Amino acid sequence: MLFESFTARKLQLSNRTVMAPMTRSRAVQANTPNELMAHYYGQRASAGLIITEGASPSPNGLGYARIPGLFNADQVRGWKLVTDAVHAKGGKIVVQLMHTGRVTHDGNLPAGAEVVGPMPVACPGEMYTDAQGMQPHSTPRAMTDKDIAAAVEEYAQSARLAIETGFDGVELHAANGYLIEQFLNPNVNQRSDAYGDGIHGRNRFALEVARAVCSAIGAERVGLRLSPYGVFNGTGAFPEVDTQYLALVSELSTLELLYLHLLDHSAMGAPPVPAALKALLRQTFKGPLILAGGFDRASAESALAANQADLIAFGRPFLANPDLVDRMRANATLIAPDKATFYTPGAKGYTDYPALAA
Repeated sequence: MLFESFTARKLQLSNRTVMAPMTRSRAVQANTPNELMAHYYGQRASAGLIITEGASPSPNGLGYARIPGLFNADQVRGWKLVTDAVHAKGGKIVVQLMHTGRVTHDGNLPAGAEVVGPMPVACPGEMYTDAQGMQPHSTPRAMTDKDIAAAVEEYAQSARLAIETGFDGVELHAANGYLIEQFLNPNVNQRSDAYGDGIHGRNRFALEVARAVCSAIGAERVGLRLSPYGVFNGTGAFPEVDTQYLALVSELSTLELLYLHLLDHSAMGAPPVPAALKALLRQTFKGPLILAGGFDRASAESALAANQADLIAFGRPFLANPDLVDRMRANATLIAPDKATFYTPGAKGYTDYPALAA
C-alpha cells in the first residue's frame, strides 16, 4: 500500500509516503530560501508529499538561527525556487507554518521583532545562536488579545503568500512546543482568560488560527500537526490531555482540513501516544490522517494495512536518502544521516547524499 497513489481531498499524491518537516537551518541570508534549499527539496520530490521545514509567518517567530520565514516578498521569491524545483519533478509540497513563540533567543530575531508567548515564562534550556553560541532562552512577553489577533492574521497572510508562491497547501505546526502548542498545553499556558481557562480556552488559539487560514486559502489546502504526549520545549502530558485533544480534533474535523498529522515522539524517547487515543483521533477526524514517528517500510505498511492512517511520514531517513521511496521499494540499504550537519550552513550533509542509481 505504501507505494500506491492516494487522493487527499483534491490533492493527487503519487504514493503514501510523506517527507516530514525537519529544521535544516540553511536560510542563511535574512531567513530567505535559496537555490541550495531548492536543490534539496527537488532531490526528494519522489515523496508522495513533502512538508517543508518550519517557516515562520512572523518576524517574531524566527527563534532559531537561519530558519526561513514566509512573510515578505524576498521570501516569496526564494520559496518559489523550491516549489518550482519540486513541481518540475512531479512532486507535491506544502509549507509548514511554524511560529517558535517562546522557543527563542532574541539574538536570532531580526531588528524590531520580539519574543512572545502565552505567559511571561522562559522555555527551559538553551538555544543556539550564531553570534553567541548556546544561550538560555529569552523570556517572552505575554501576548495580549491584540497580539493574539495580530498573530492569527499573520498566519492567514503567510498562507496567502504560500499559495502565491506555488505551494500545494500549508501545514499549521501545533506540535513540539511551538506557539500554537504553547497555548494548548497547561504546563506552559496558565492564563485565566479566554485563551487559557480550561480545555476550550486552551484550544481557542489553535482553532482561531485554523479557521482564519481556512478562510484565507480554503480548508482543502490546510493541514495541521499535533503531538499529544510530546515533551519537547517544556510541554509534557497533563491530566486532561486525551479529552482536550479529542475536543480539538472534533472541532478541526468540521473544517474539512486537507489532513491531520499526528506525531508520536516515542522513537526519540518521549512517552508514546497511547494506541487507544490514536484510534479515537483517527475515528474523530473525518479526513486523511498522517502518522509520524520512527516508521520504516515494514511498520508503515503494517499501519496502512490496519487502517491506522492514510499516509506515513518519514523524517530522518529522508535526510540521507533523497530517493528514499525508490530505496524502500527495492528494499535497499538506507544511508545513515550525519547528525553533525543537521543544522550547519552549506551543502555538506544536505545535498551531497548519493542516490541509489549512483
